Amino acid sequence: ELVESGGDSVETGGSLRLSCPFSGVTYSACMAWFRQAPEKELEGVATIDGDGSTRYAESVKGRFTISQDNAKNTLYLQMNSLKPEDTGIYRCAIADLPCSIVTMSTYKYRDWGQGTQVTVSS
Repeated sequence: ELVESGGDSVETGGSLRLSCPFSGVTYSACMAWFRQAPEKELEGVATIDGDGSTRYAESVKGRFTISQDNAKNTLYLQMNSLKPEDTGIYRCAIADLPCSIVTMSTYKYRDWGQGTQVTVSS
């Protein structure tokens, strides 16, 4: 079971770090962060492979950083320069295949957290 934490309400320009403890993840697994804004579809934010390779949605490049601490078995999402359009429920997810194969296709991820709310006010 994945349980995200770190969501909060912040003002534009603020920062947050989301956390997602994991277990049973192999080196070939892809881990990712997704988000869902009110009345919008779930969208991919960032992915990370076992070798540390990362990919980002264009809307968050240069502002968000995905990372994993294998010693703590935790996935992170550092979010800086937050904008109101970043508001949403953020969920972590794990796939059994590398990110180059699963990309940000939601149906290819097997484990999902319930999400943590991020609200950015203007």
